Amino acid sequence: MKEKEVIQGFSNNLNARNRKGVIWHIIFQASTLVGIVALIALMLNIVNSAFGYVAYEARVDPDTFTVDGVPLEEQNKEQLLTLLQSELSRGAYNKLNNEEPFEERSRENVFQLIVERIIRPKVVAVWDLWPSLTQVDEIRATVAQDFPTAELDFVSWLTYDFVTRPQTSEALTAGVRTAILGSLWTIFFTILLAFPVGVGAAIYLEEYASDNWFNRIIQTNINNLAGVPSIVYGILGLAIFVRTLEPLTSGEIFGLVDPTTANGRTVLSAGLTLGLLVLPIIIINAQEAIRAVPRSLRNASFGVGATKWQTVWSHVLPNAMPGILTGTILAVSRAIGETAPLVVVGASTAISFDPESPFSKFTTLPIQIYQWTARPQAEFQSLAAASILVLLVLLLSLNASAVLLRNRFSRRF
Repeated sequence: MKEKEVIQGFSNNLNARNRKGVIWHIIFQASTLVGIVALIALMLNIVNSAFGYVAYEARVDPDTFTVDGVPLEEQNKEQLLTLLQSELSRGAYNKLNNEEPFEERSRENVFQLIVERIIRPKVVAVWDLWPSLTQVDEIRATVAQDFPTAELDFVSWLTYDFVTRPQTSEALTAGVRTAILGSLWTIFFTILLAFPVGVGAAIYLEEYASDNWFNRIIQTNINNLAGVPSIVYGILGLAIFVRTLEPLTSGEIFGLVDPTTANGRTVLSAGLTLGLLVLPIIIINAQEAIRAVPRSLRNASFGVGATKWQTVWSHVLPNAMPGILTGTILAVSRAIGETAPLVVVGASTAISFDPESPFSKFTTLPIQIYQWTARPQAEFQSLAAASILVLLVLLLSLNASAVLLRNRFSRRF
């Protein structure tokens, strides 16, 4: 009888545990499903805004610039340059020539300048992708009634020209080239600071540091810094890199700028600020990767006469590198999407020239997206959606490169 009670109790306990397991399994599946649905909804919303019909009107009729019966769009480069010079002020023309000499510009580039500066098409109505696919007749009727002189085109806001054009104030001619280059410059200096310093700190803390109160304080502070809001790092970057180290971050110390106009709000300041932001994340992930290397590997190295540093360099670090690179991927993914610290450091919201050095003024894709989403016009919402797609492609490309590098280390060691 007692034996049966024990068996019955064990069976009941097992059934209860199985039920709990099934319940938690369902909860985990539901959580994953909710995440997937939310991600799909987000992507559909972005894609829906990045394509659709656009009605626009030219502020100046292109037909007024017909020369000897040749319409504007068919004129050669010399004719276009003559028109550009006659319609623009001397200062505006010289500024464009200083940015890039007209002799080096293509005919298409000059034509684009005429469209931007003289024709100046104005968007009067925008429709998202779904209405553009399902309400075509209604859209055409609306344009014919409300905007009889407007042209209606189905456009993709995400185009090659959009990626290669600089930022402008007109939605139809705006691009993100300057923001892409600014993001790449910034991330380059972020990695240049955070990766070697983070890995070096992790090696010291795991392999060399003794277990005393001082090192425990350092470890505690690193863990705490990983959770500090990014805006705090922006304030730190403003105080240190923009103001205190202004001669360095502005290029004044190298004689590249006039001391009276030196400004530390540059690519270098932004990269160093984001480097501090992701440094604790890289340190913590690198520590975990180093800690995961078996102790027996170290003992075997010591057993054949290797020094501490030889063991770390030749055995511990190569085996930990895949995990270290994984942490770096996560850190870079966070840095490339940051906005708050860059706003504090001084990223430009409107800039039309590309950053050409660490001491250039800059903007980034998140800043550009923020600036466009803050504007009330629907066309700038569409530009923001296209910019988000560009940012996702850039992020996935950088992550894919890091994953390939990590896999290469995994196969080698």
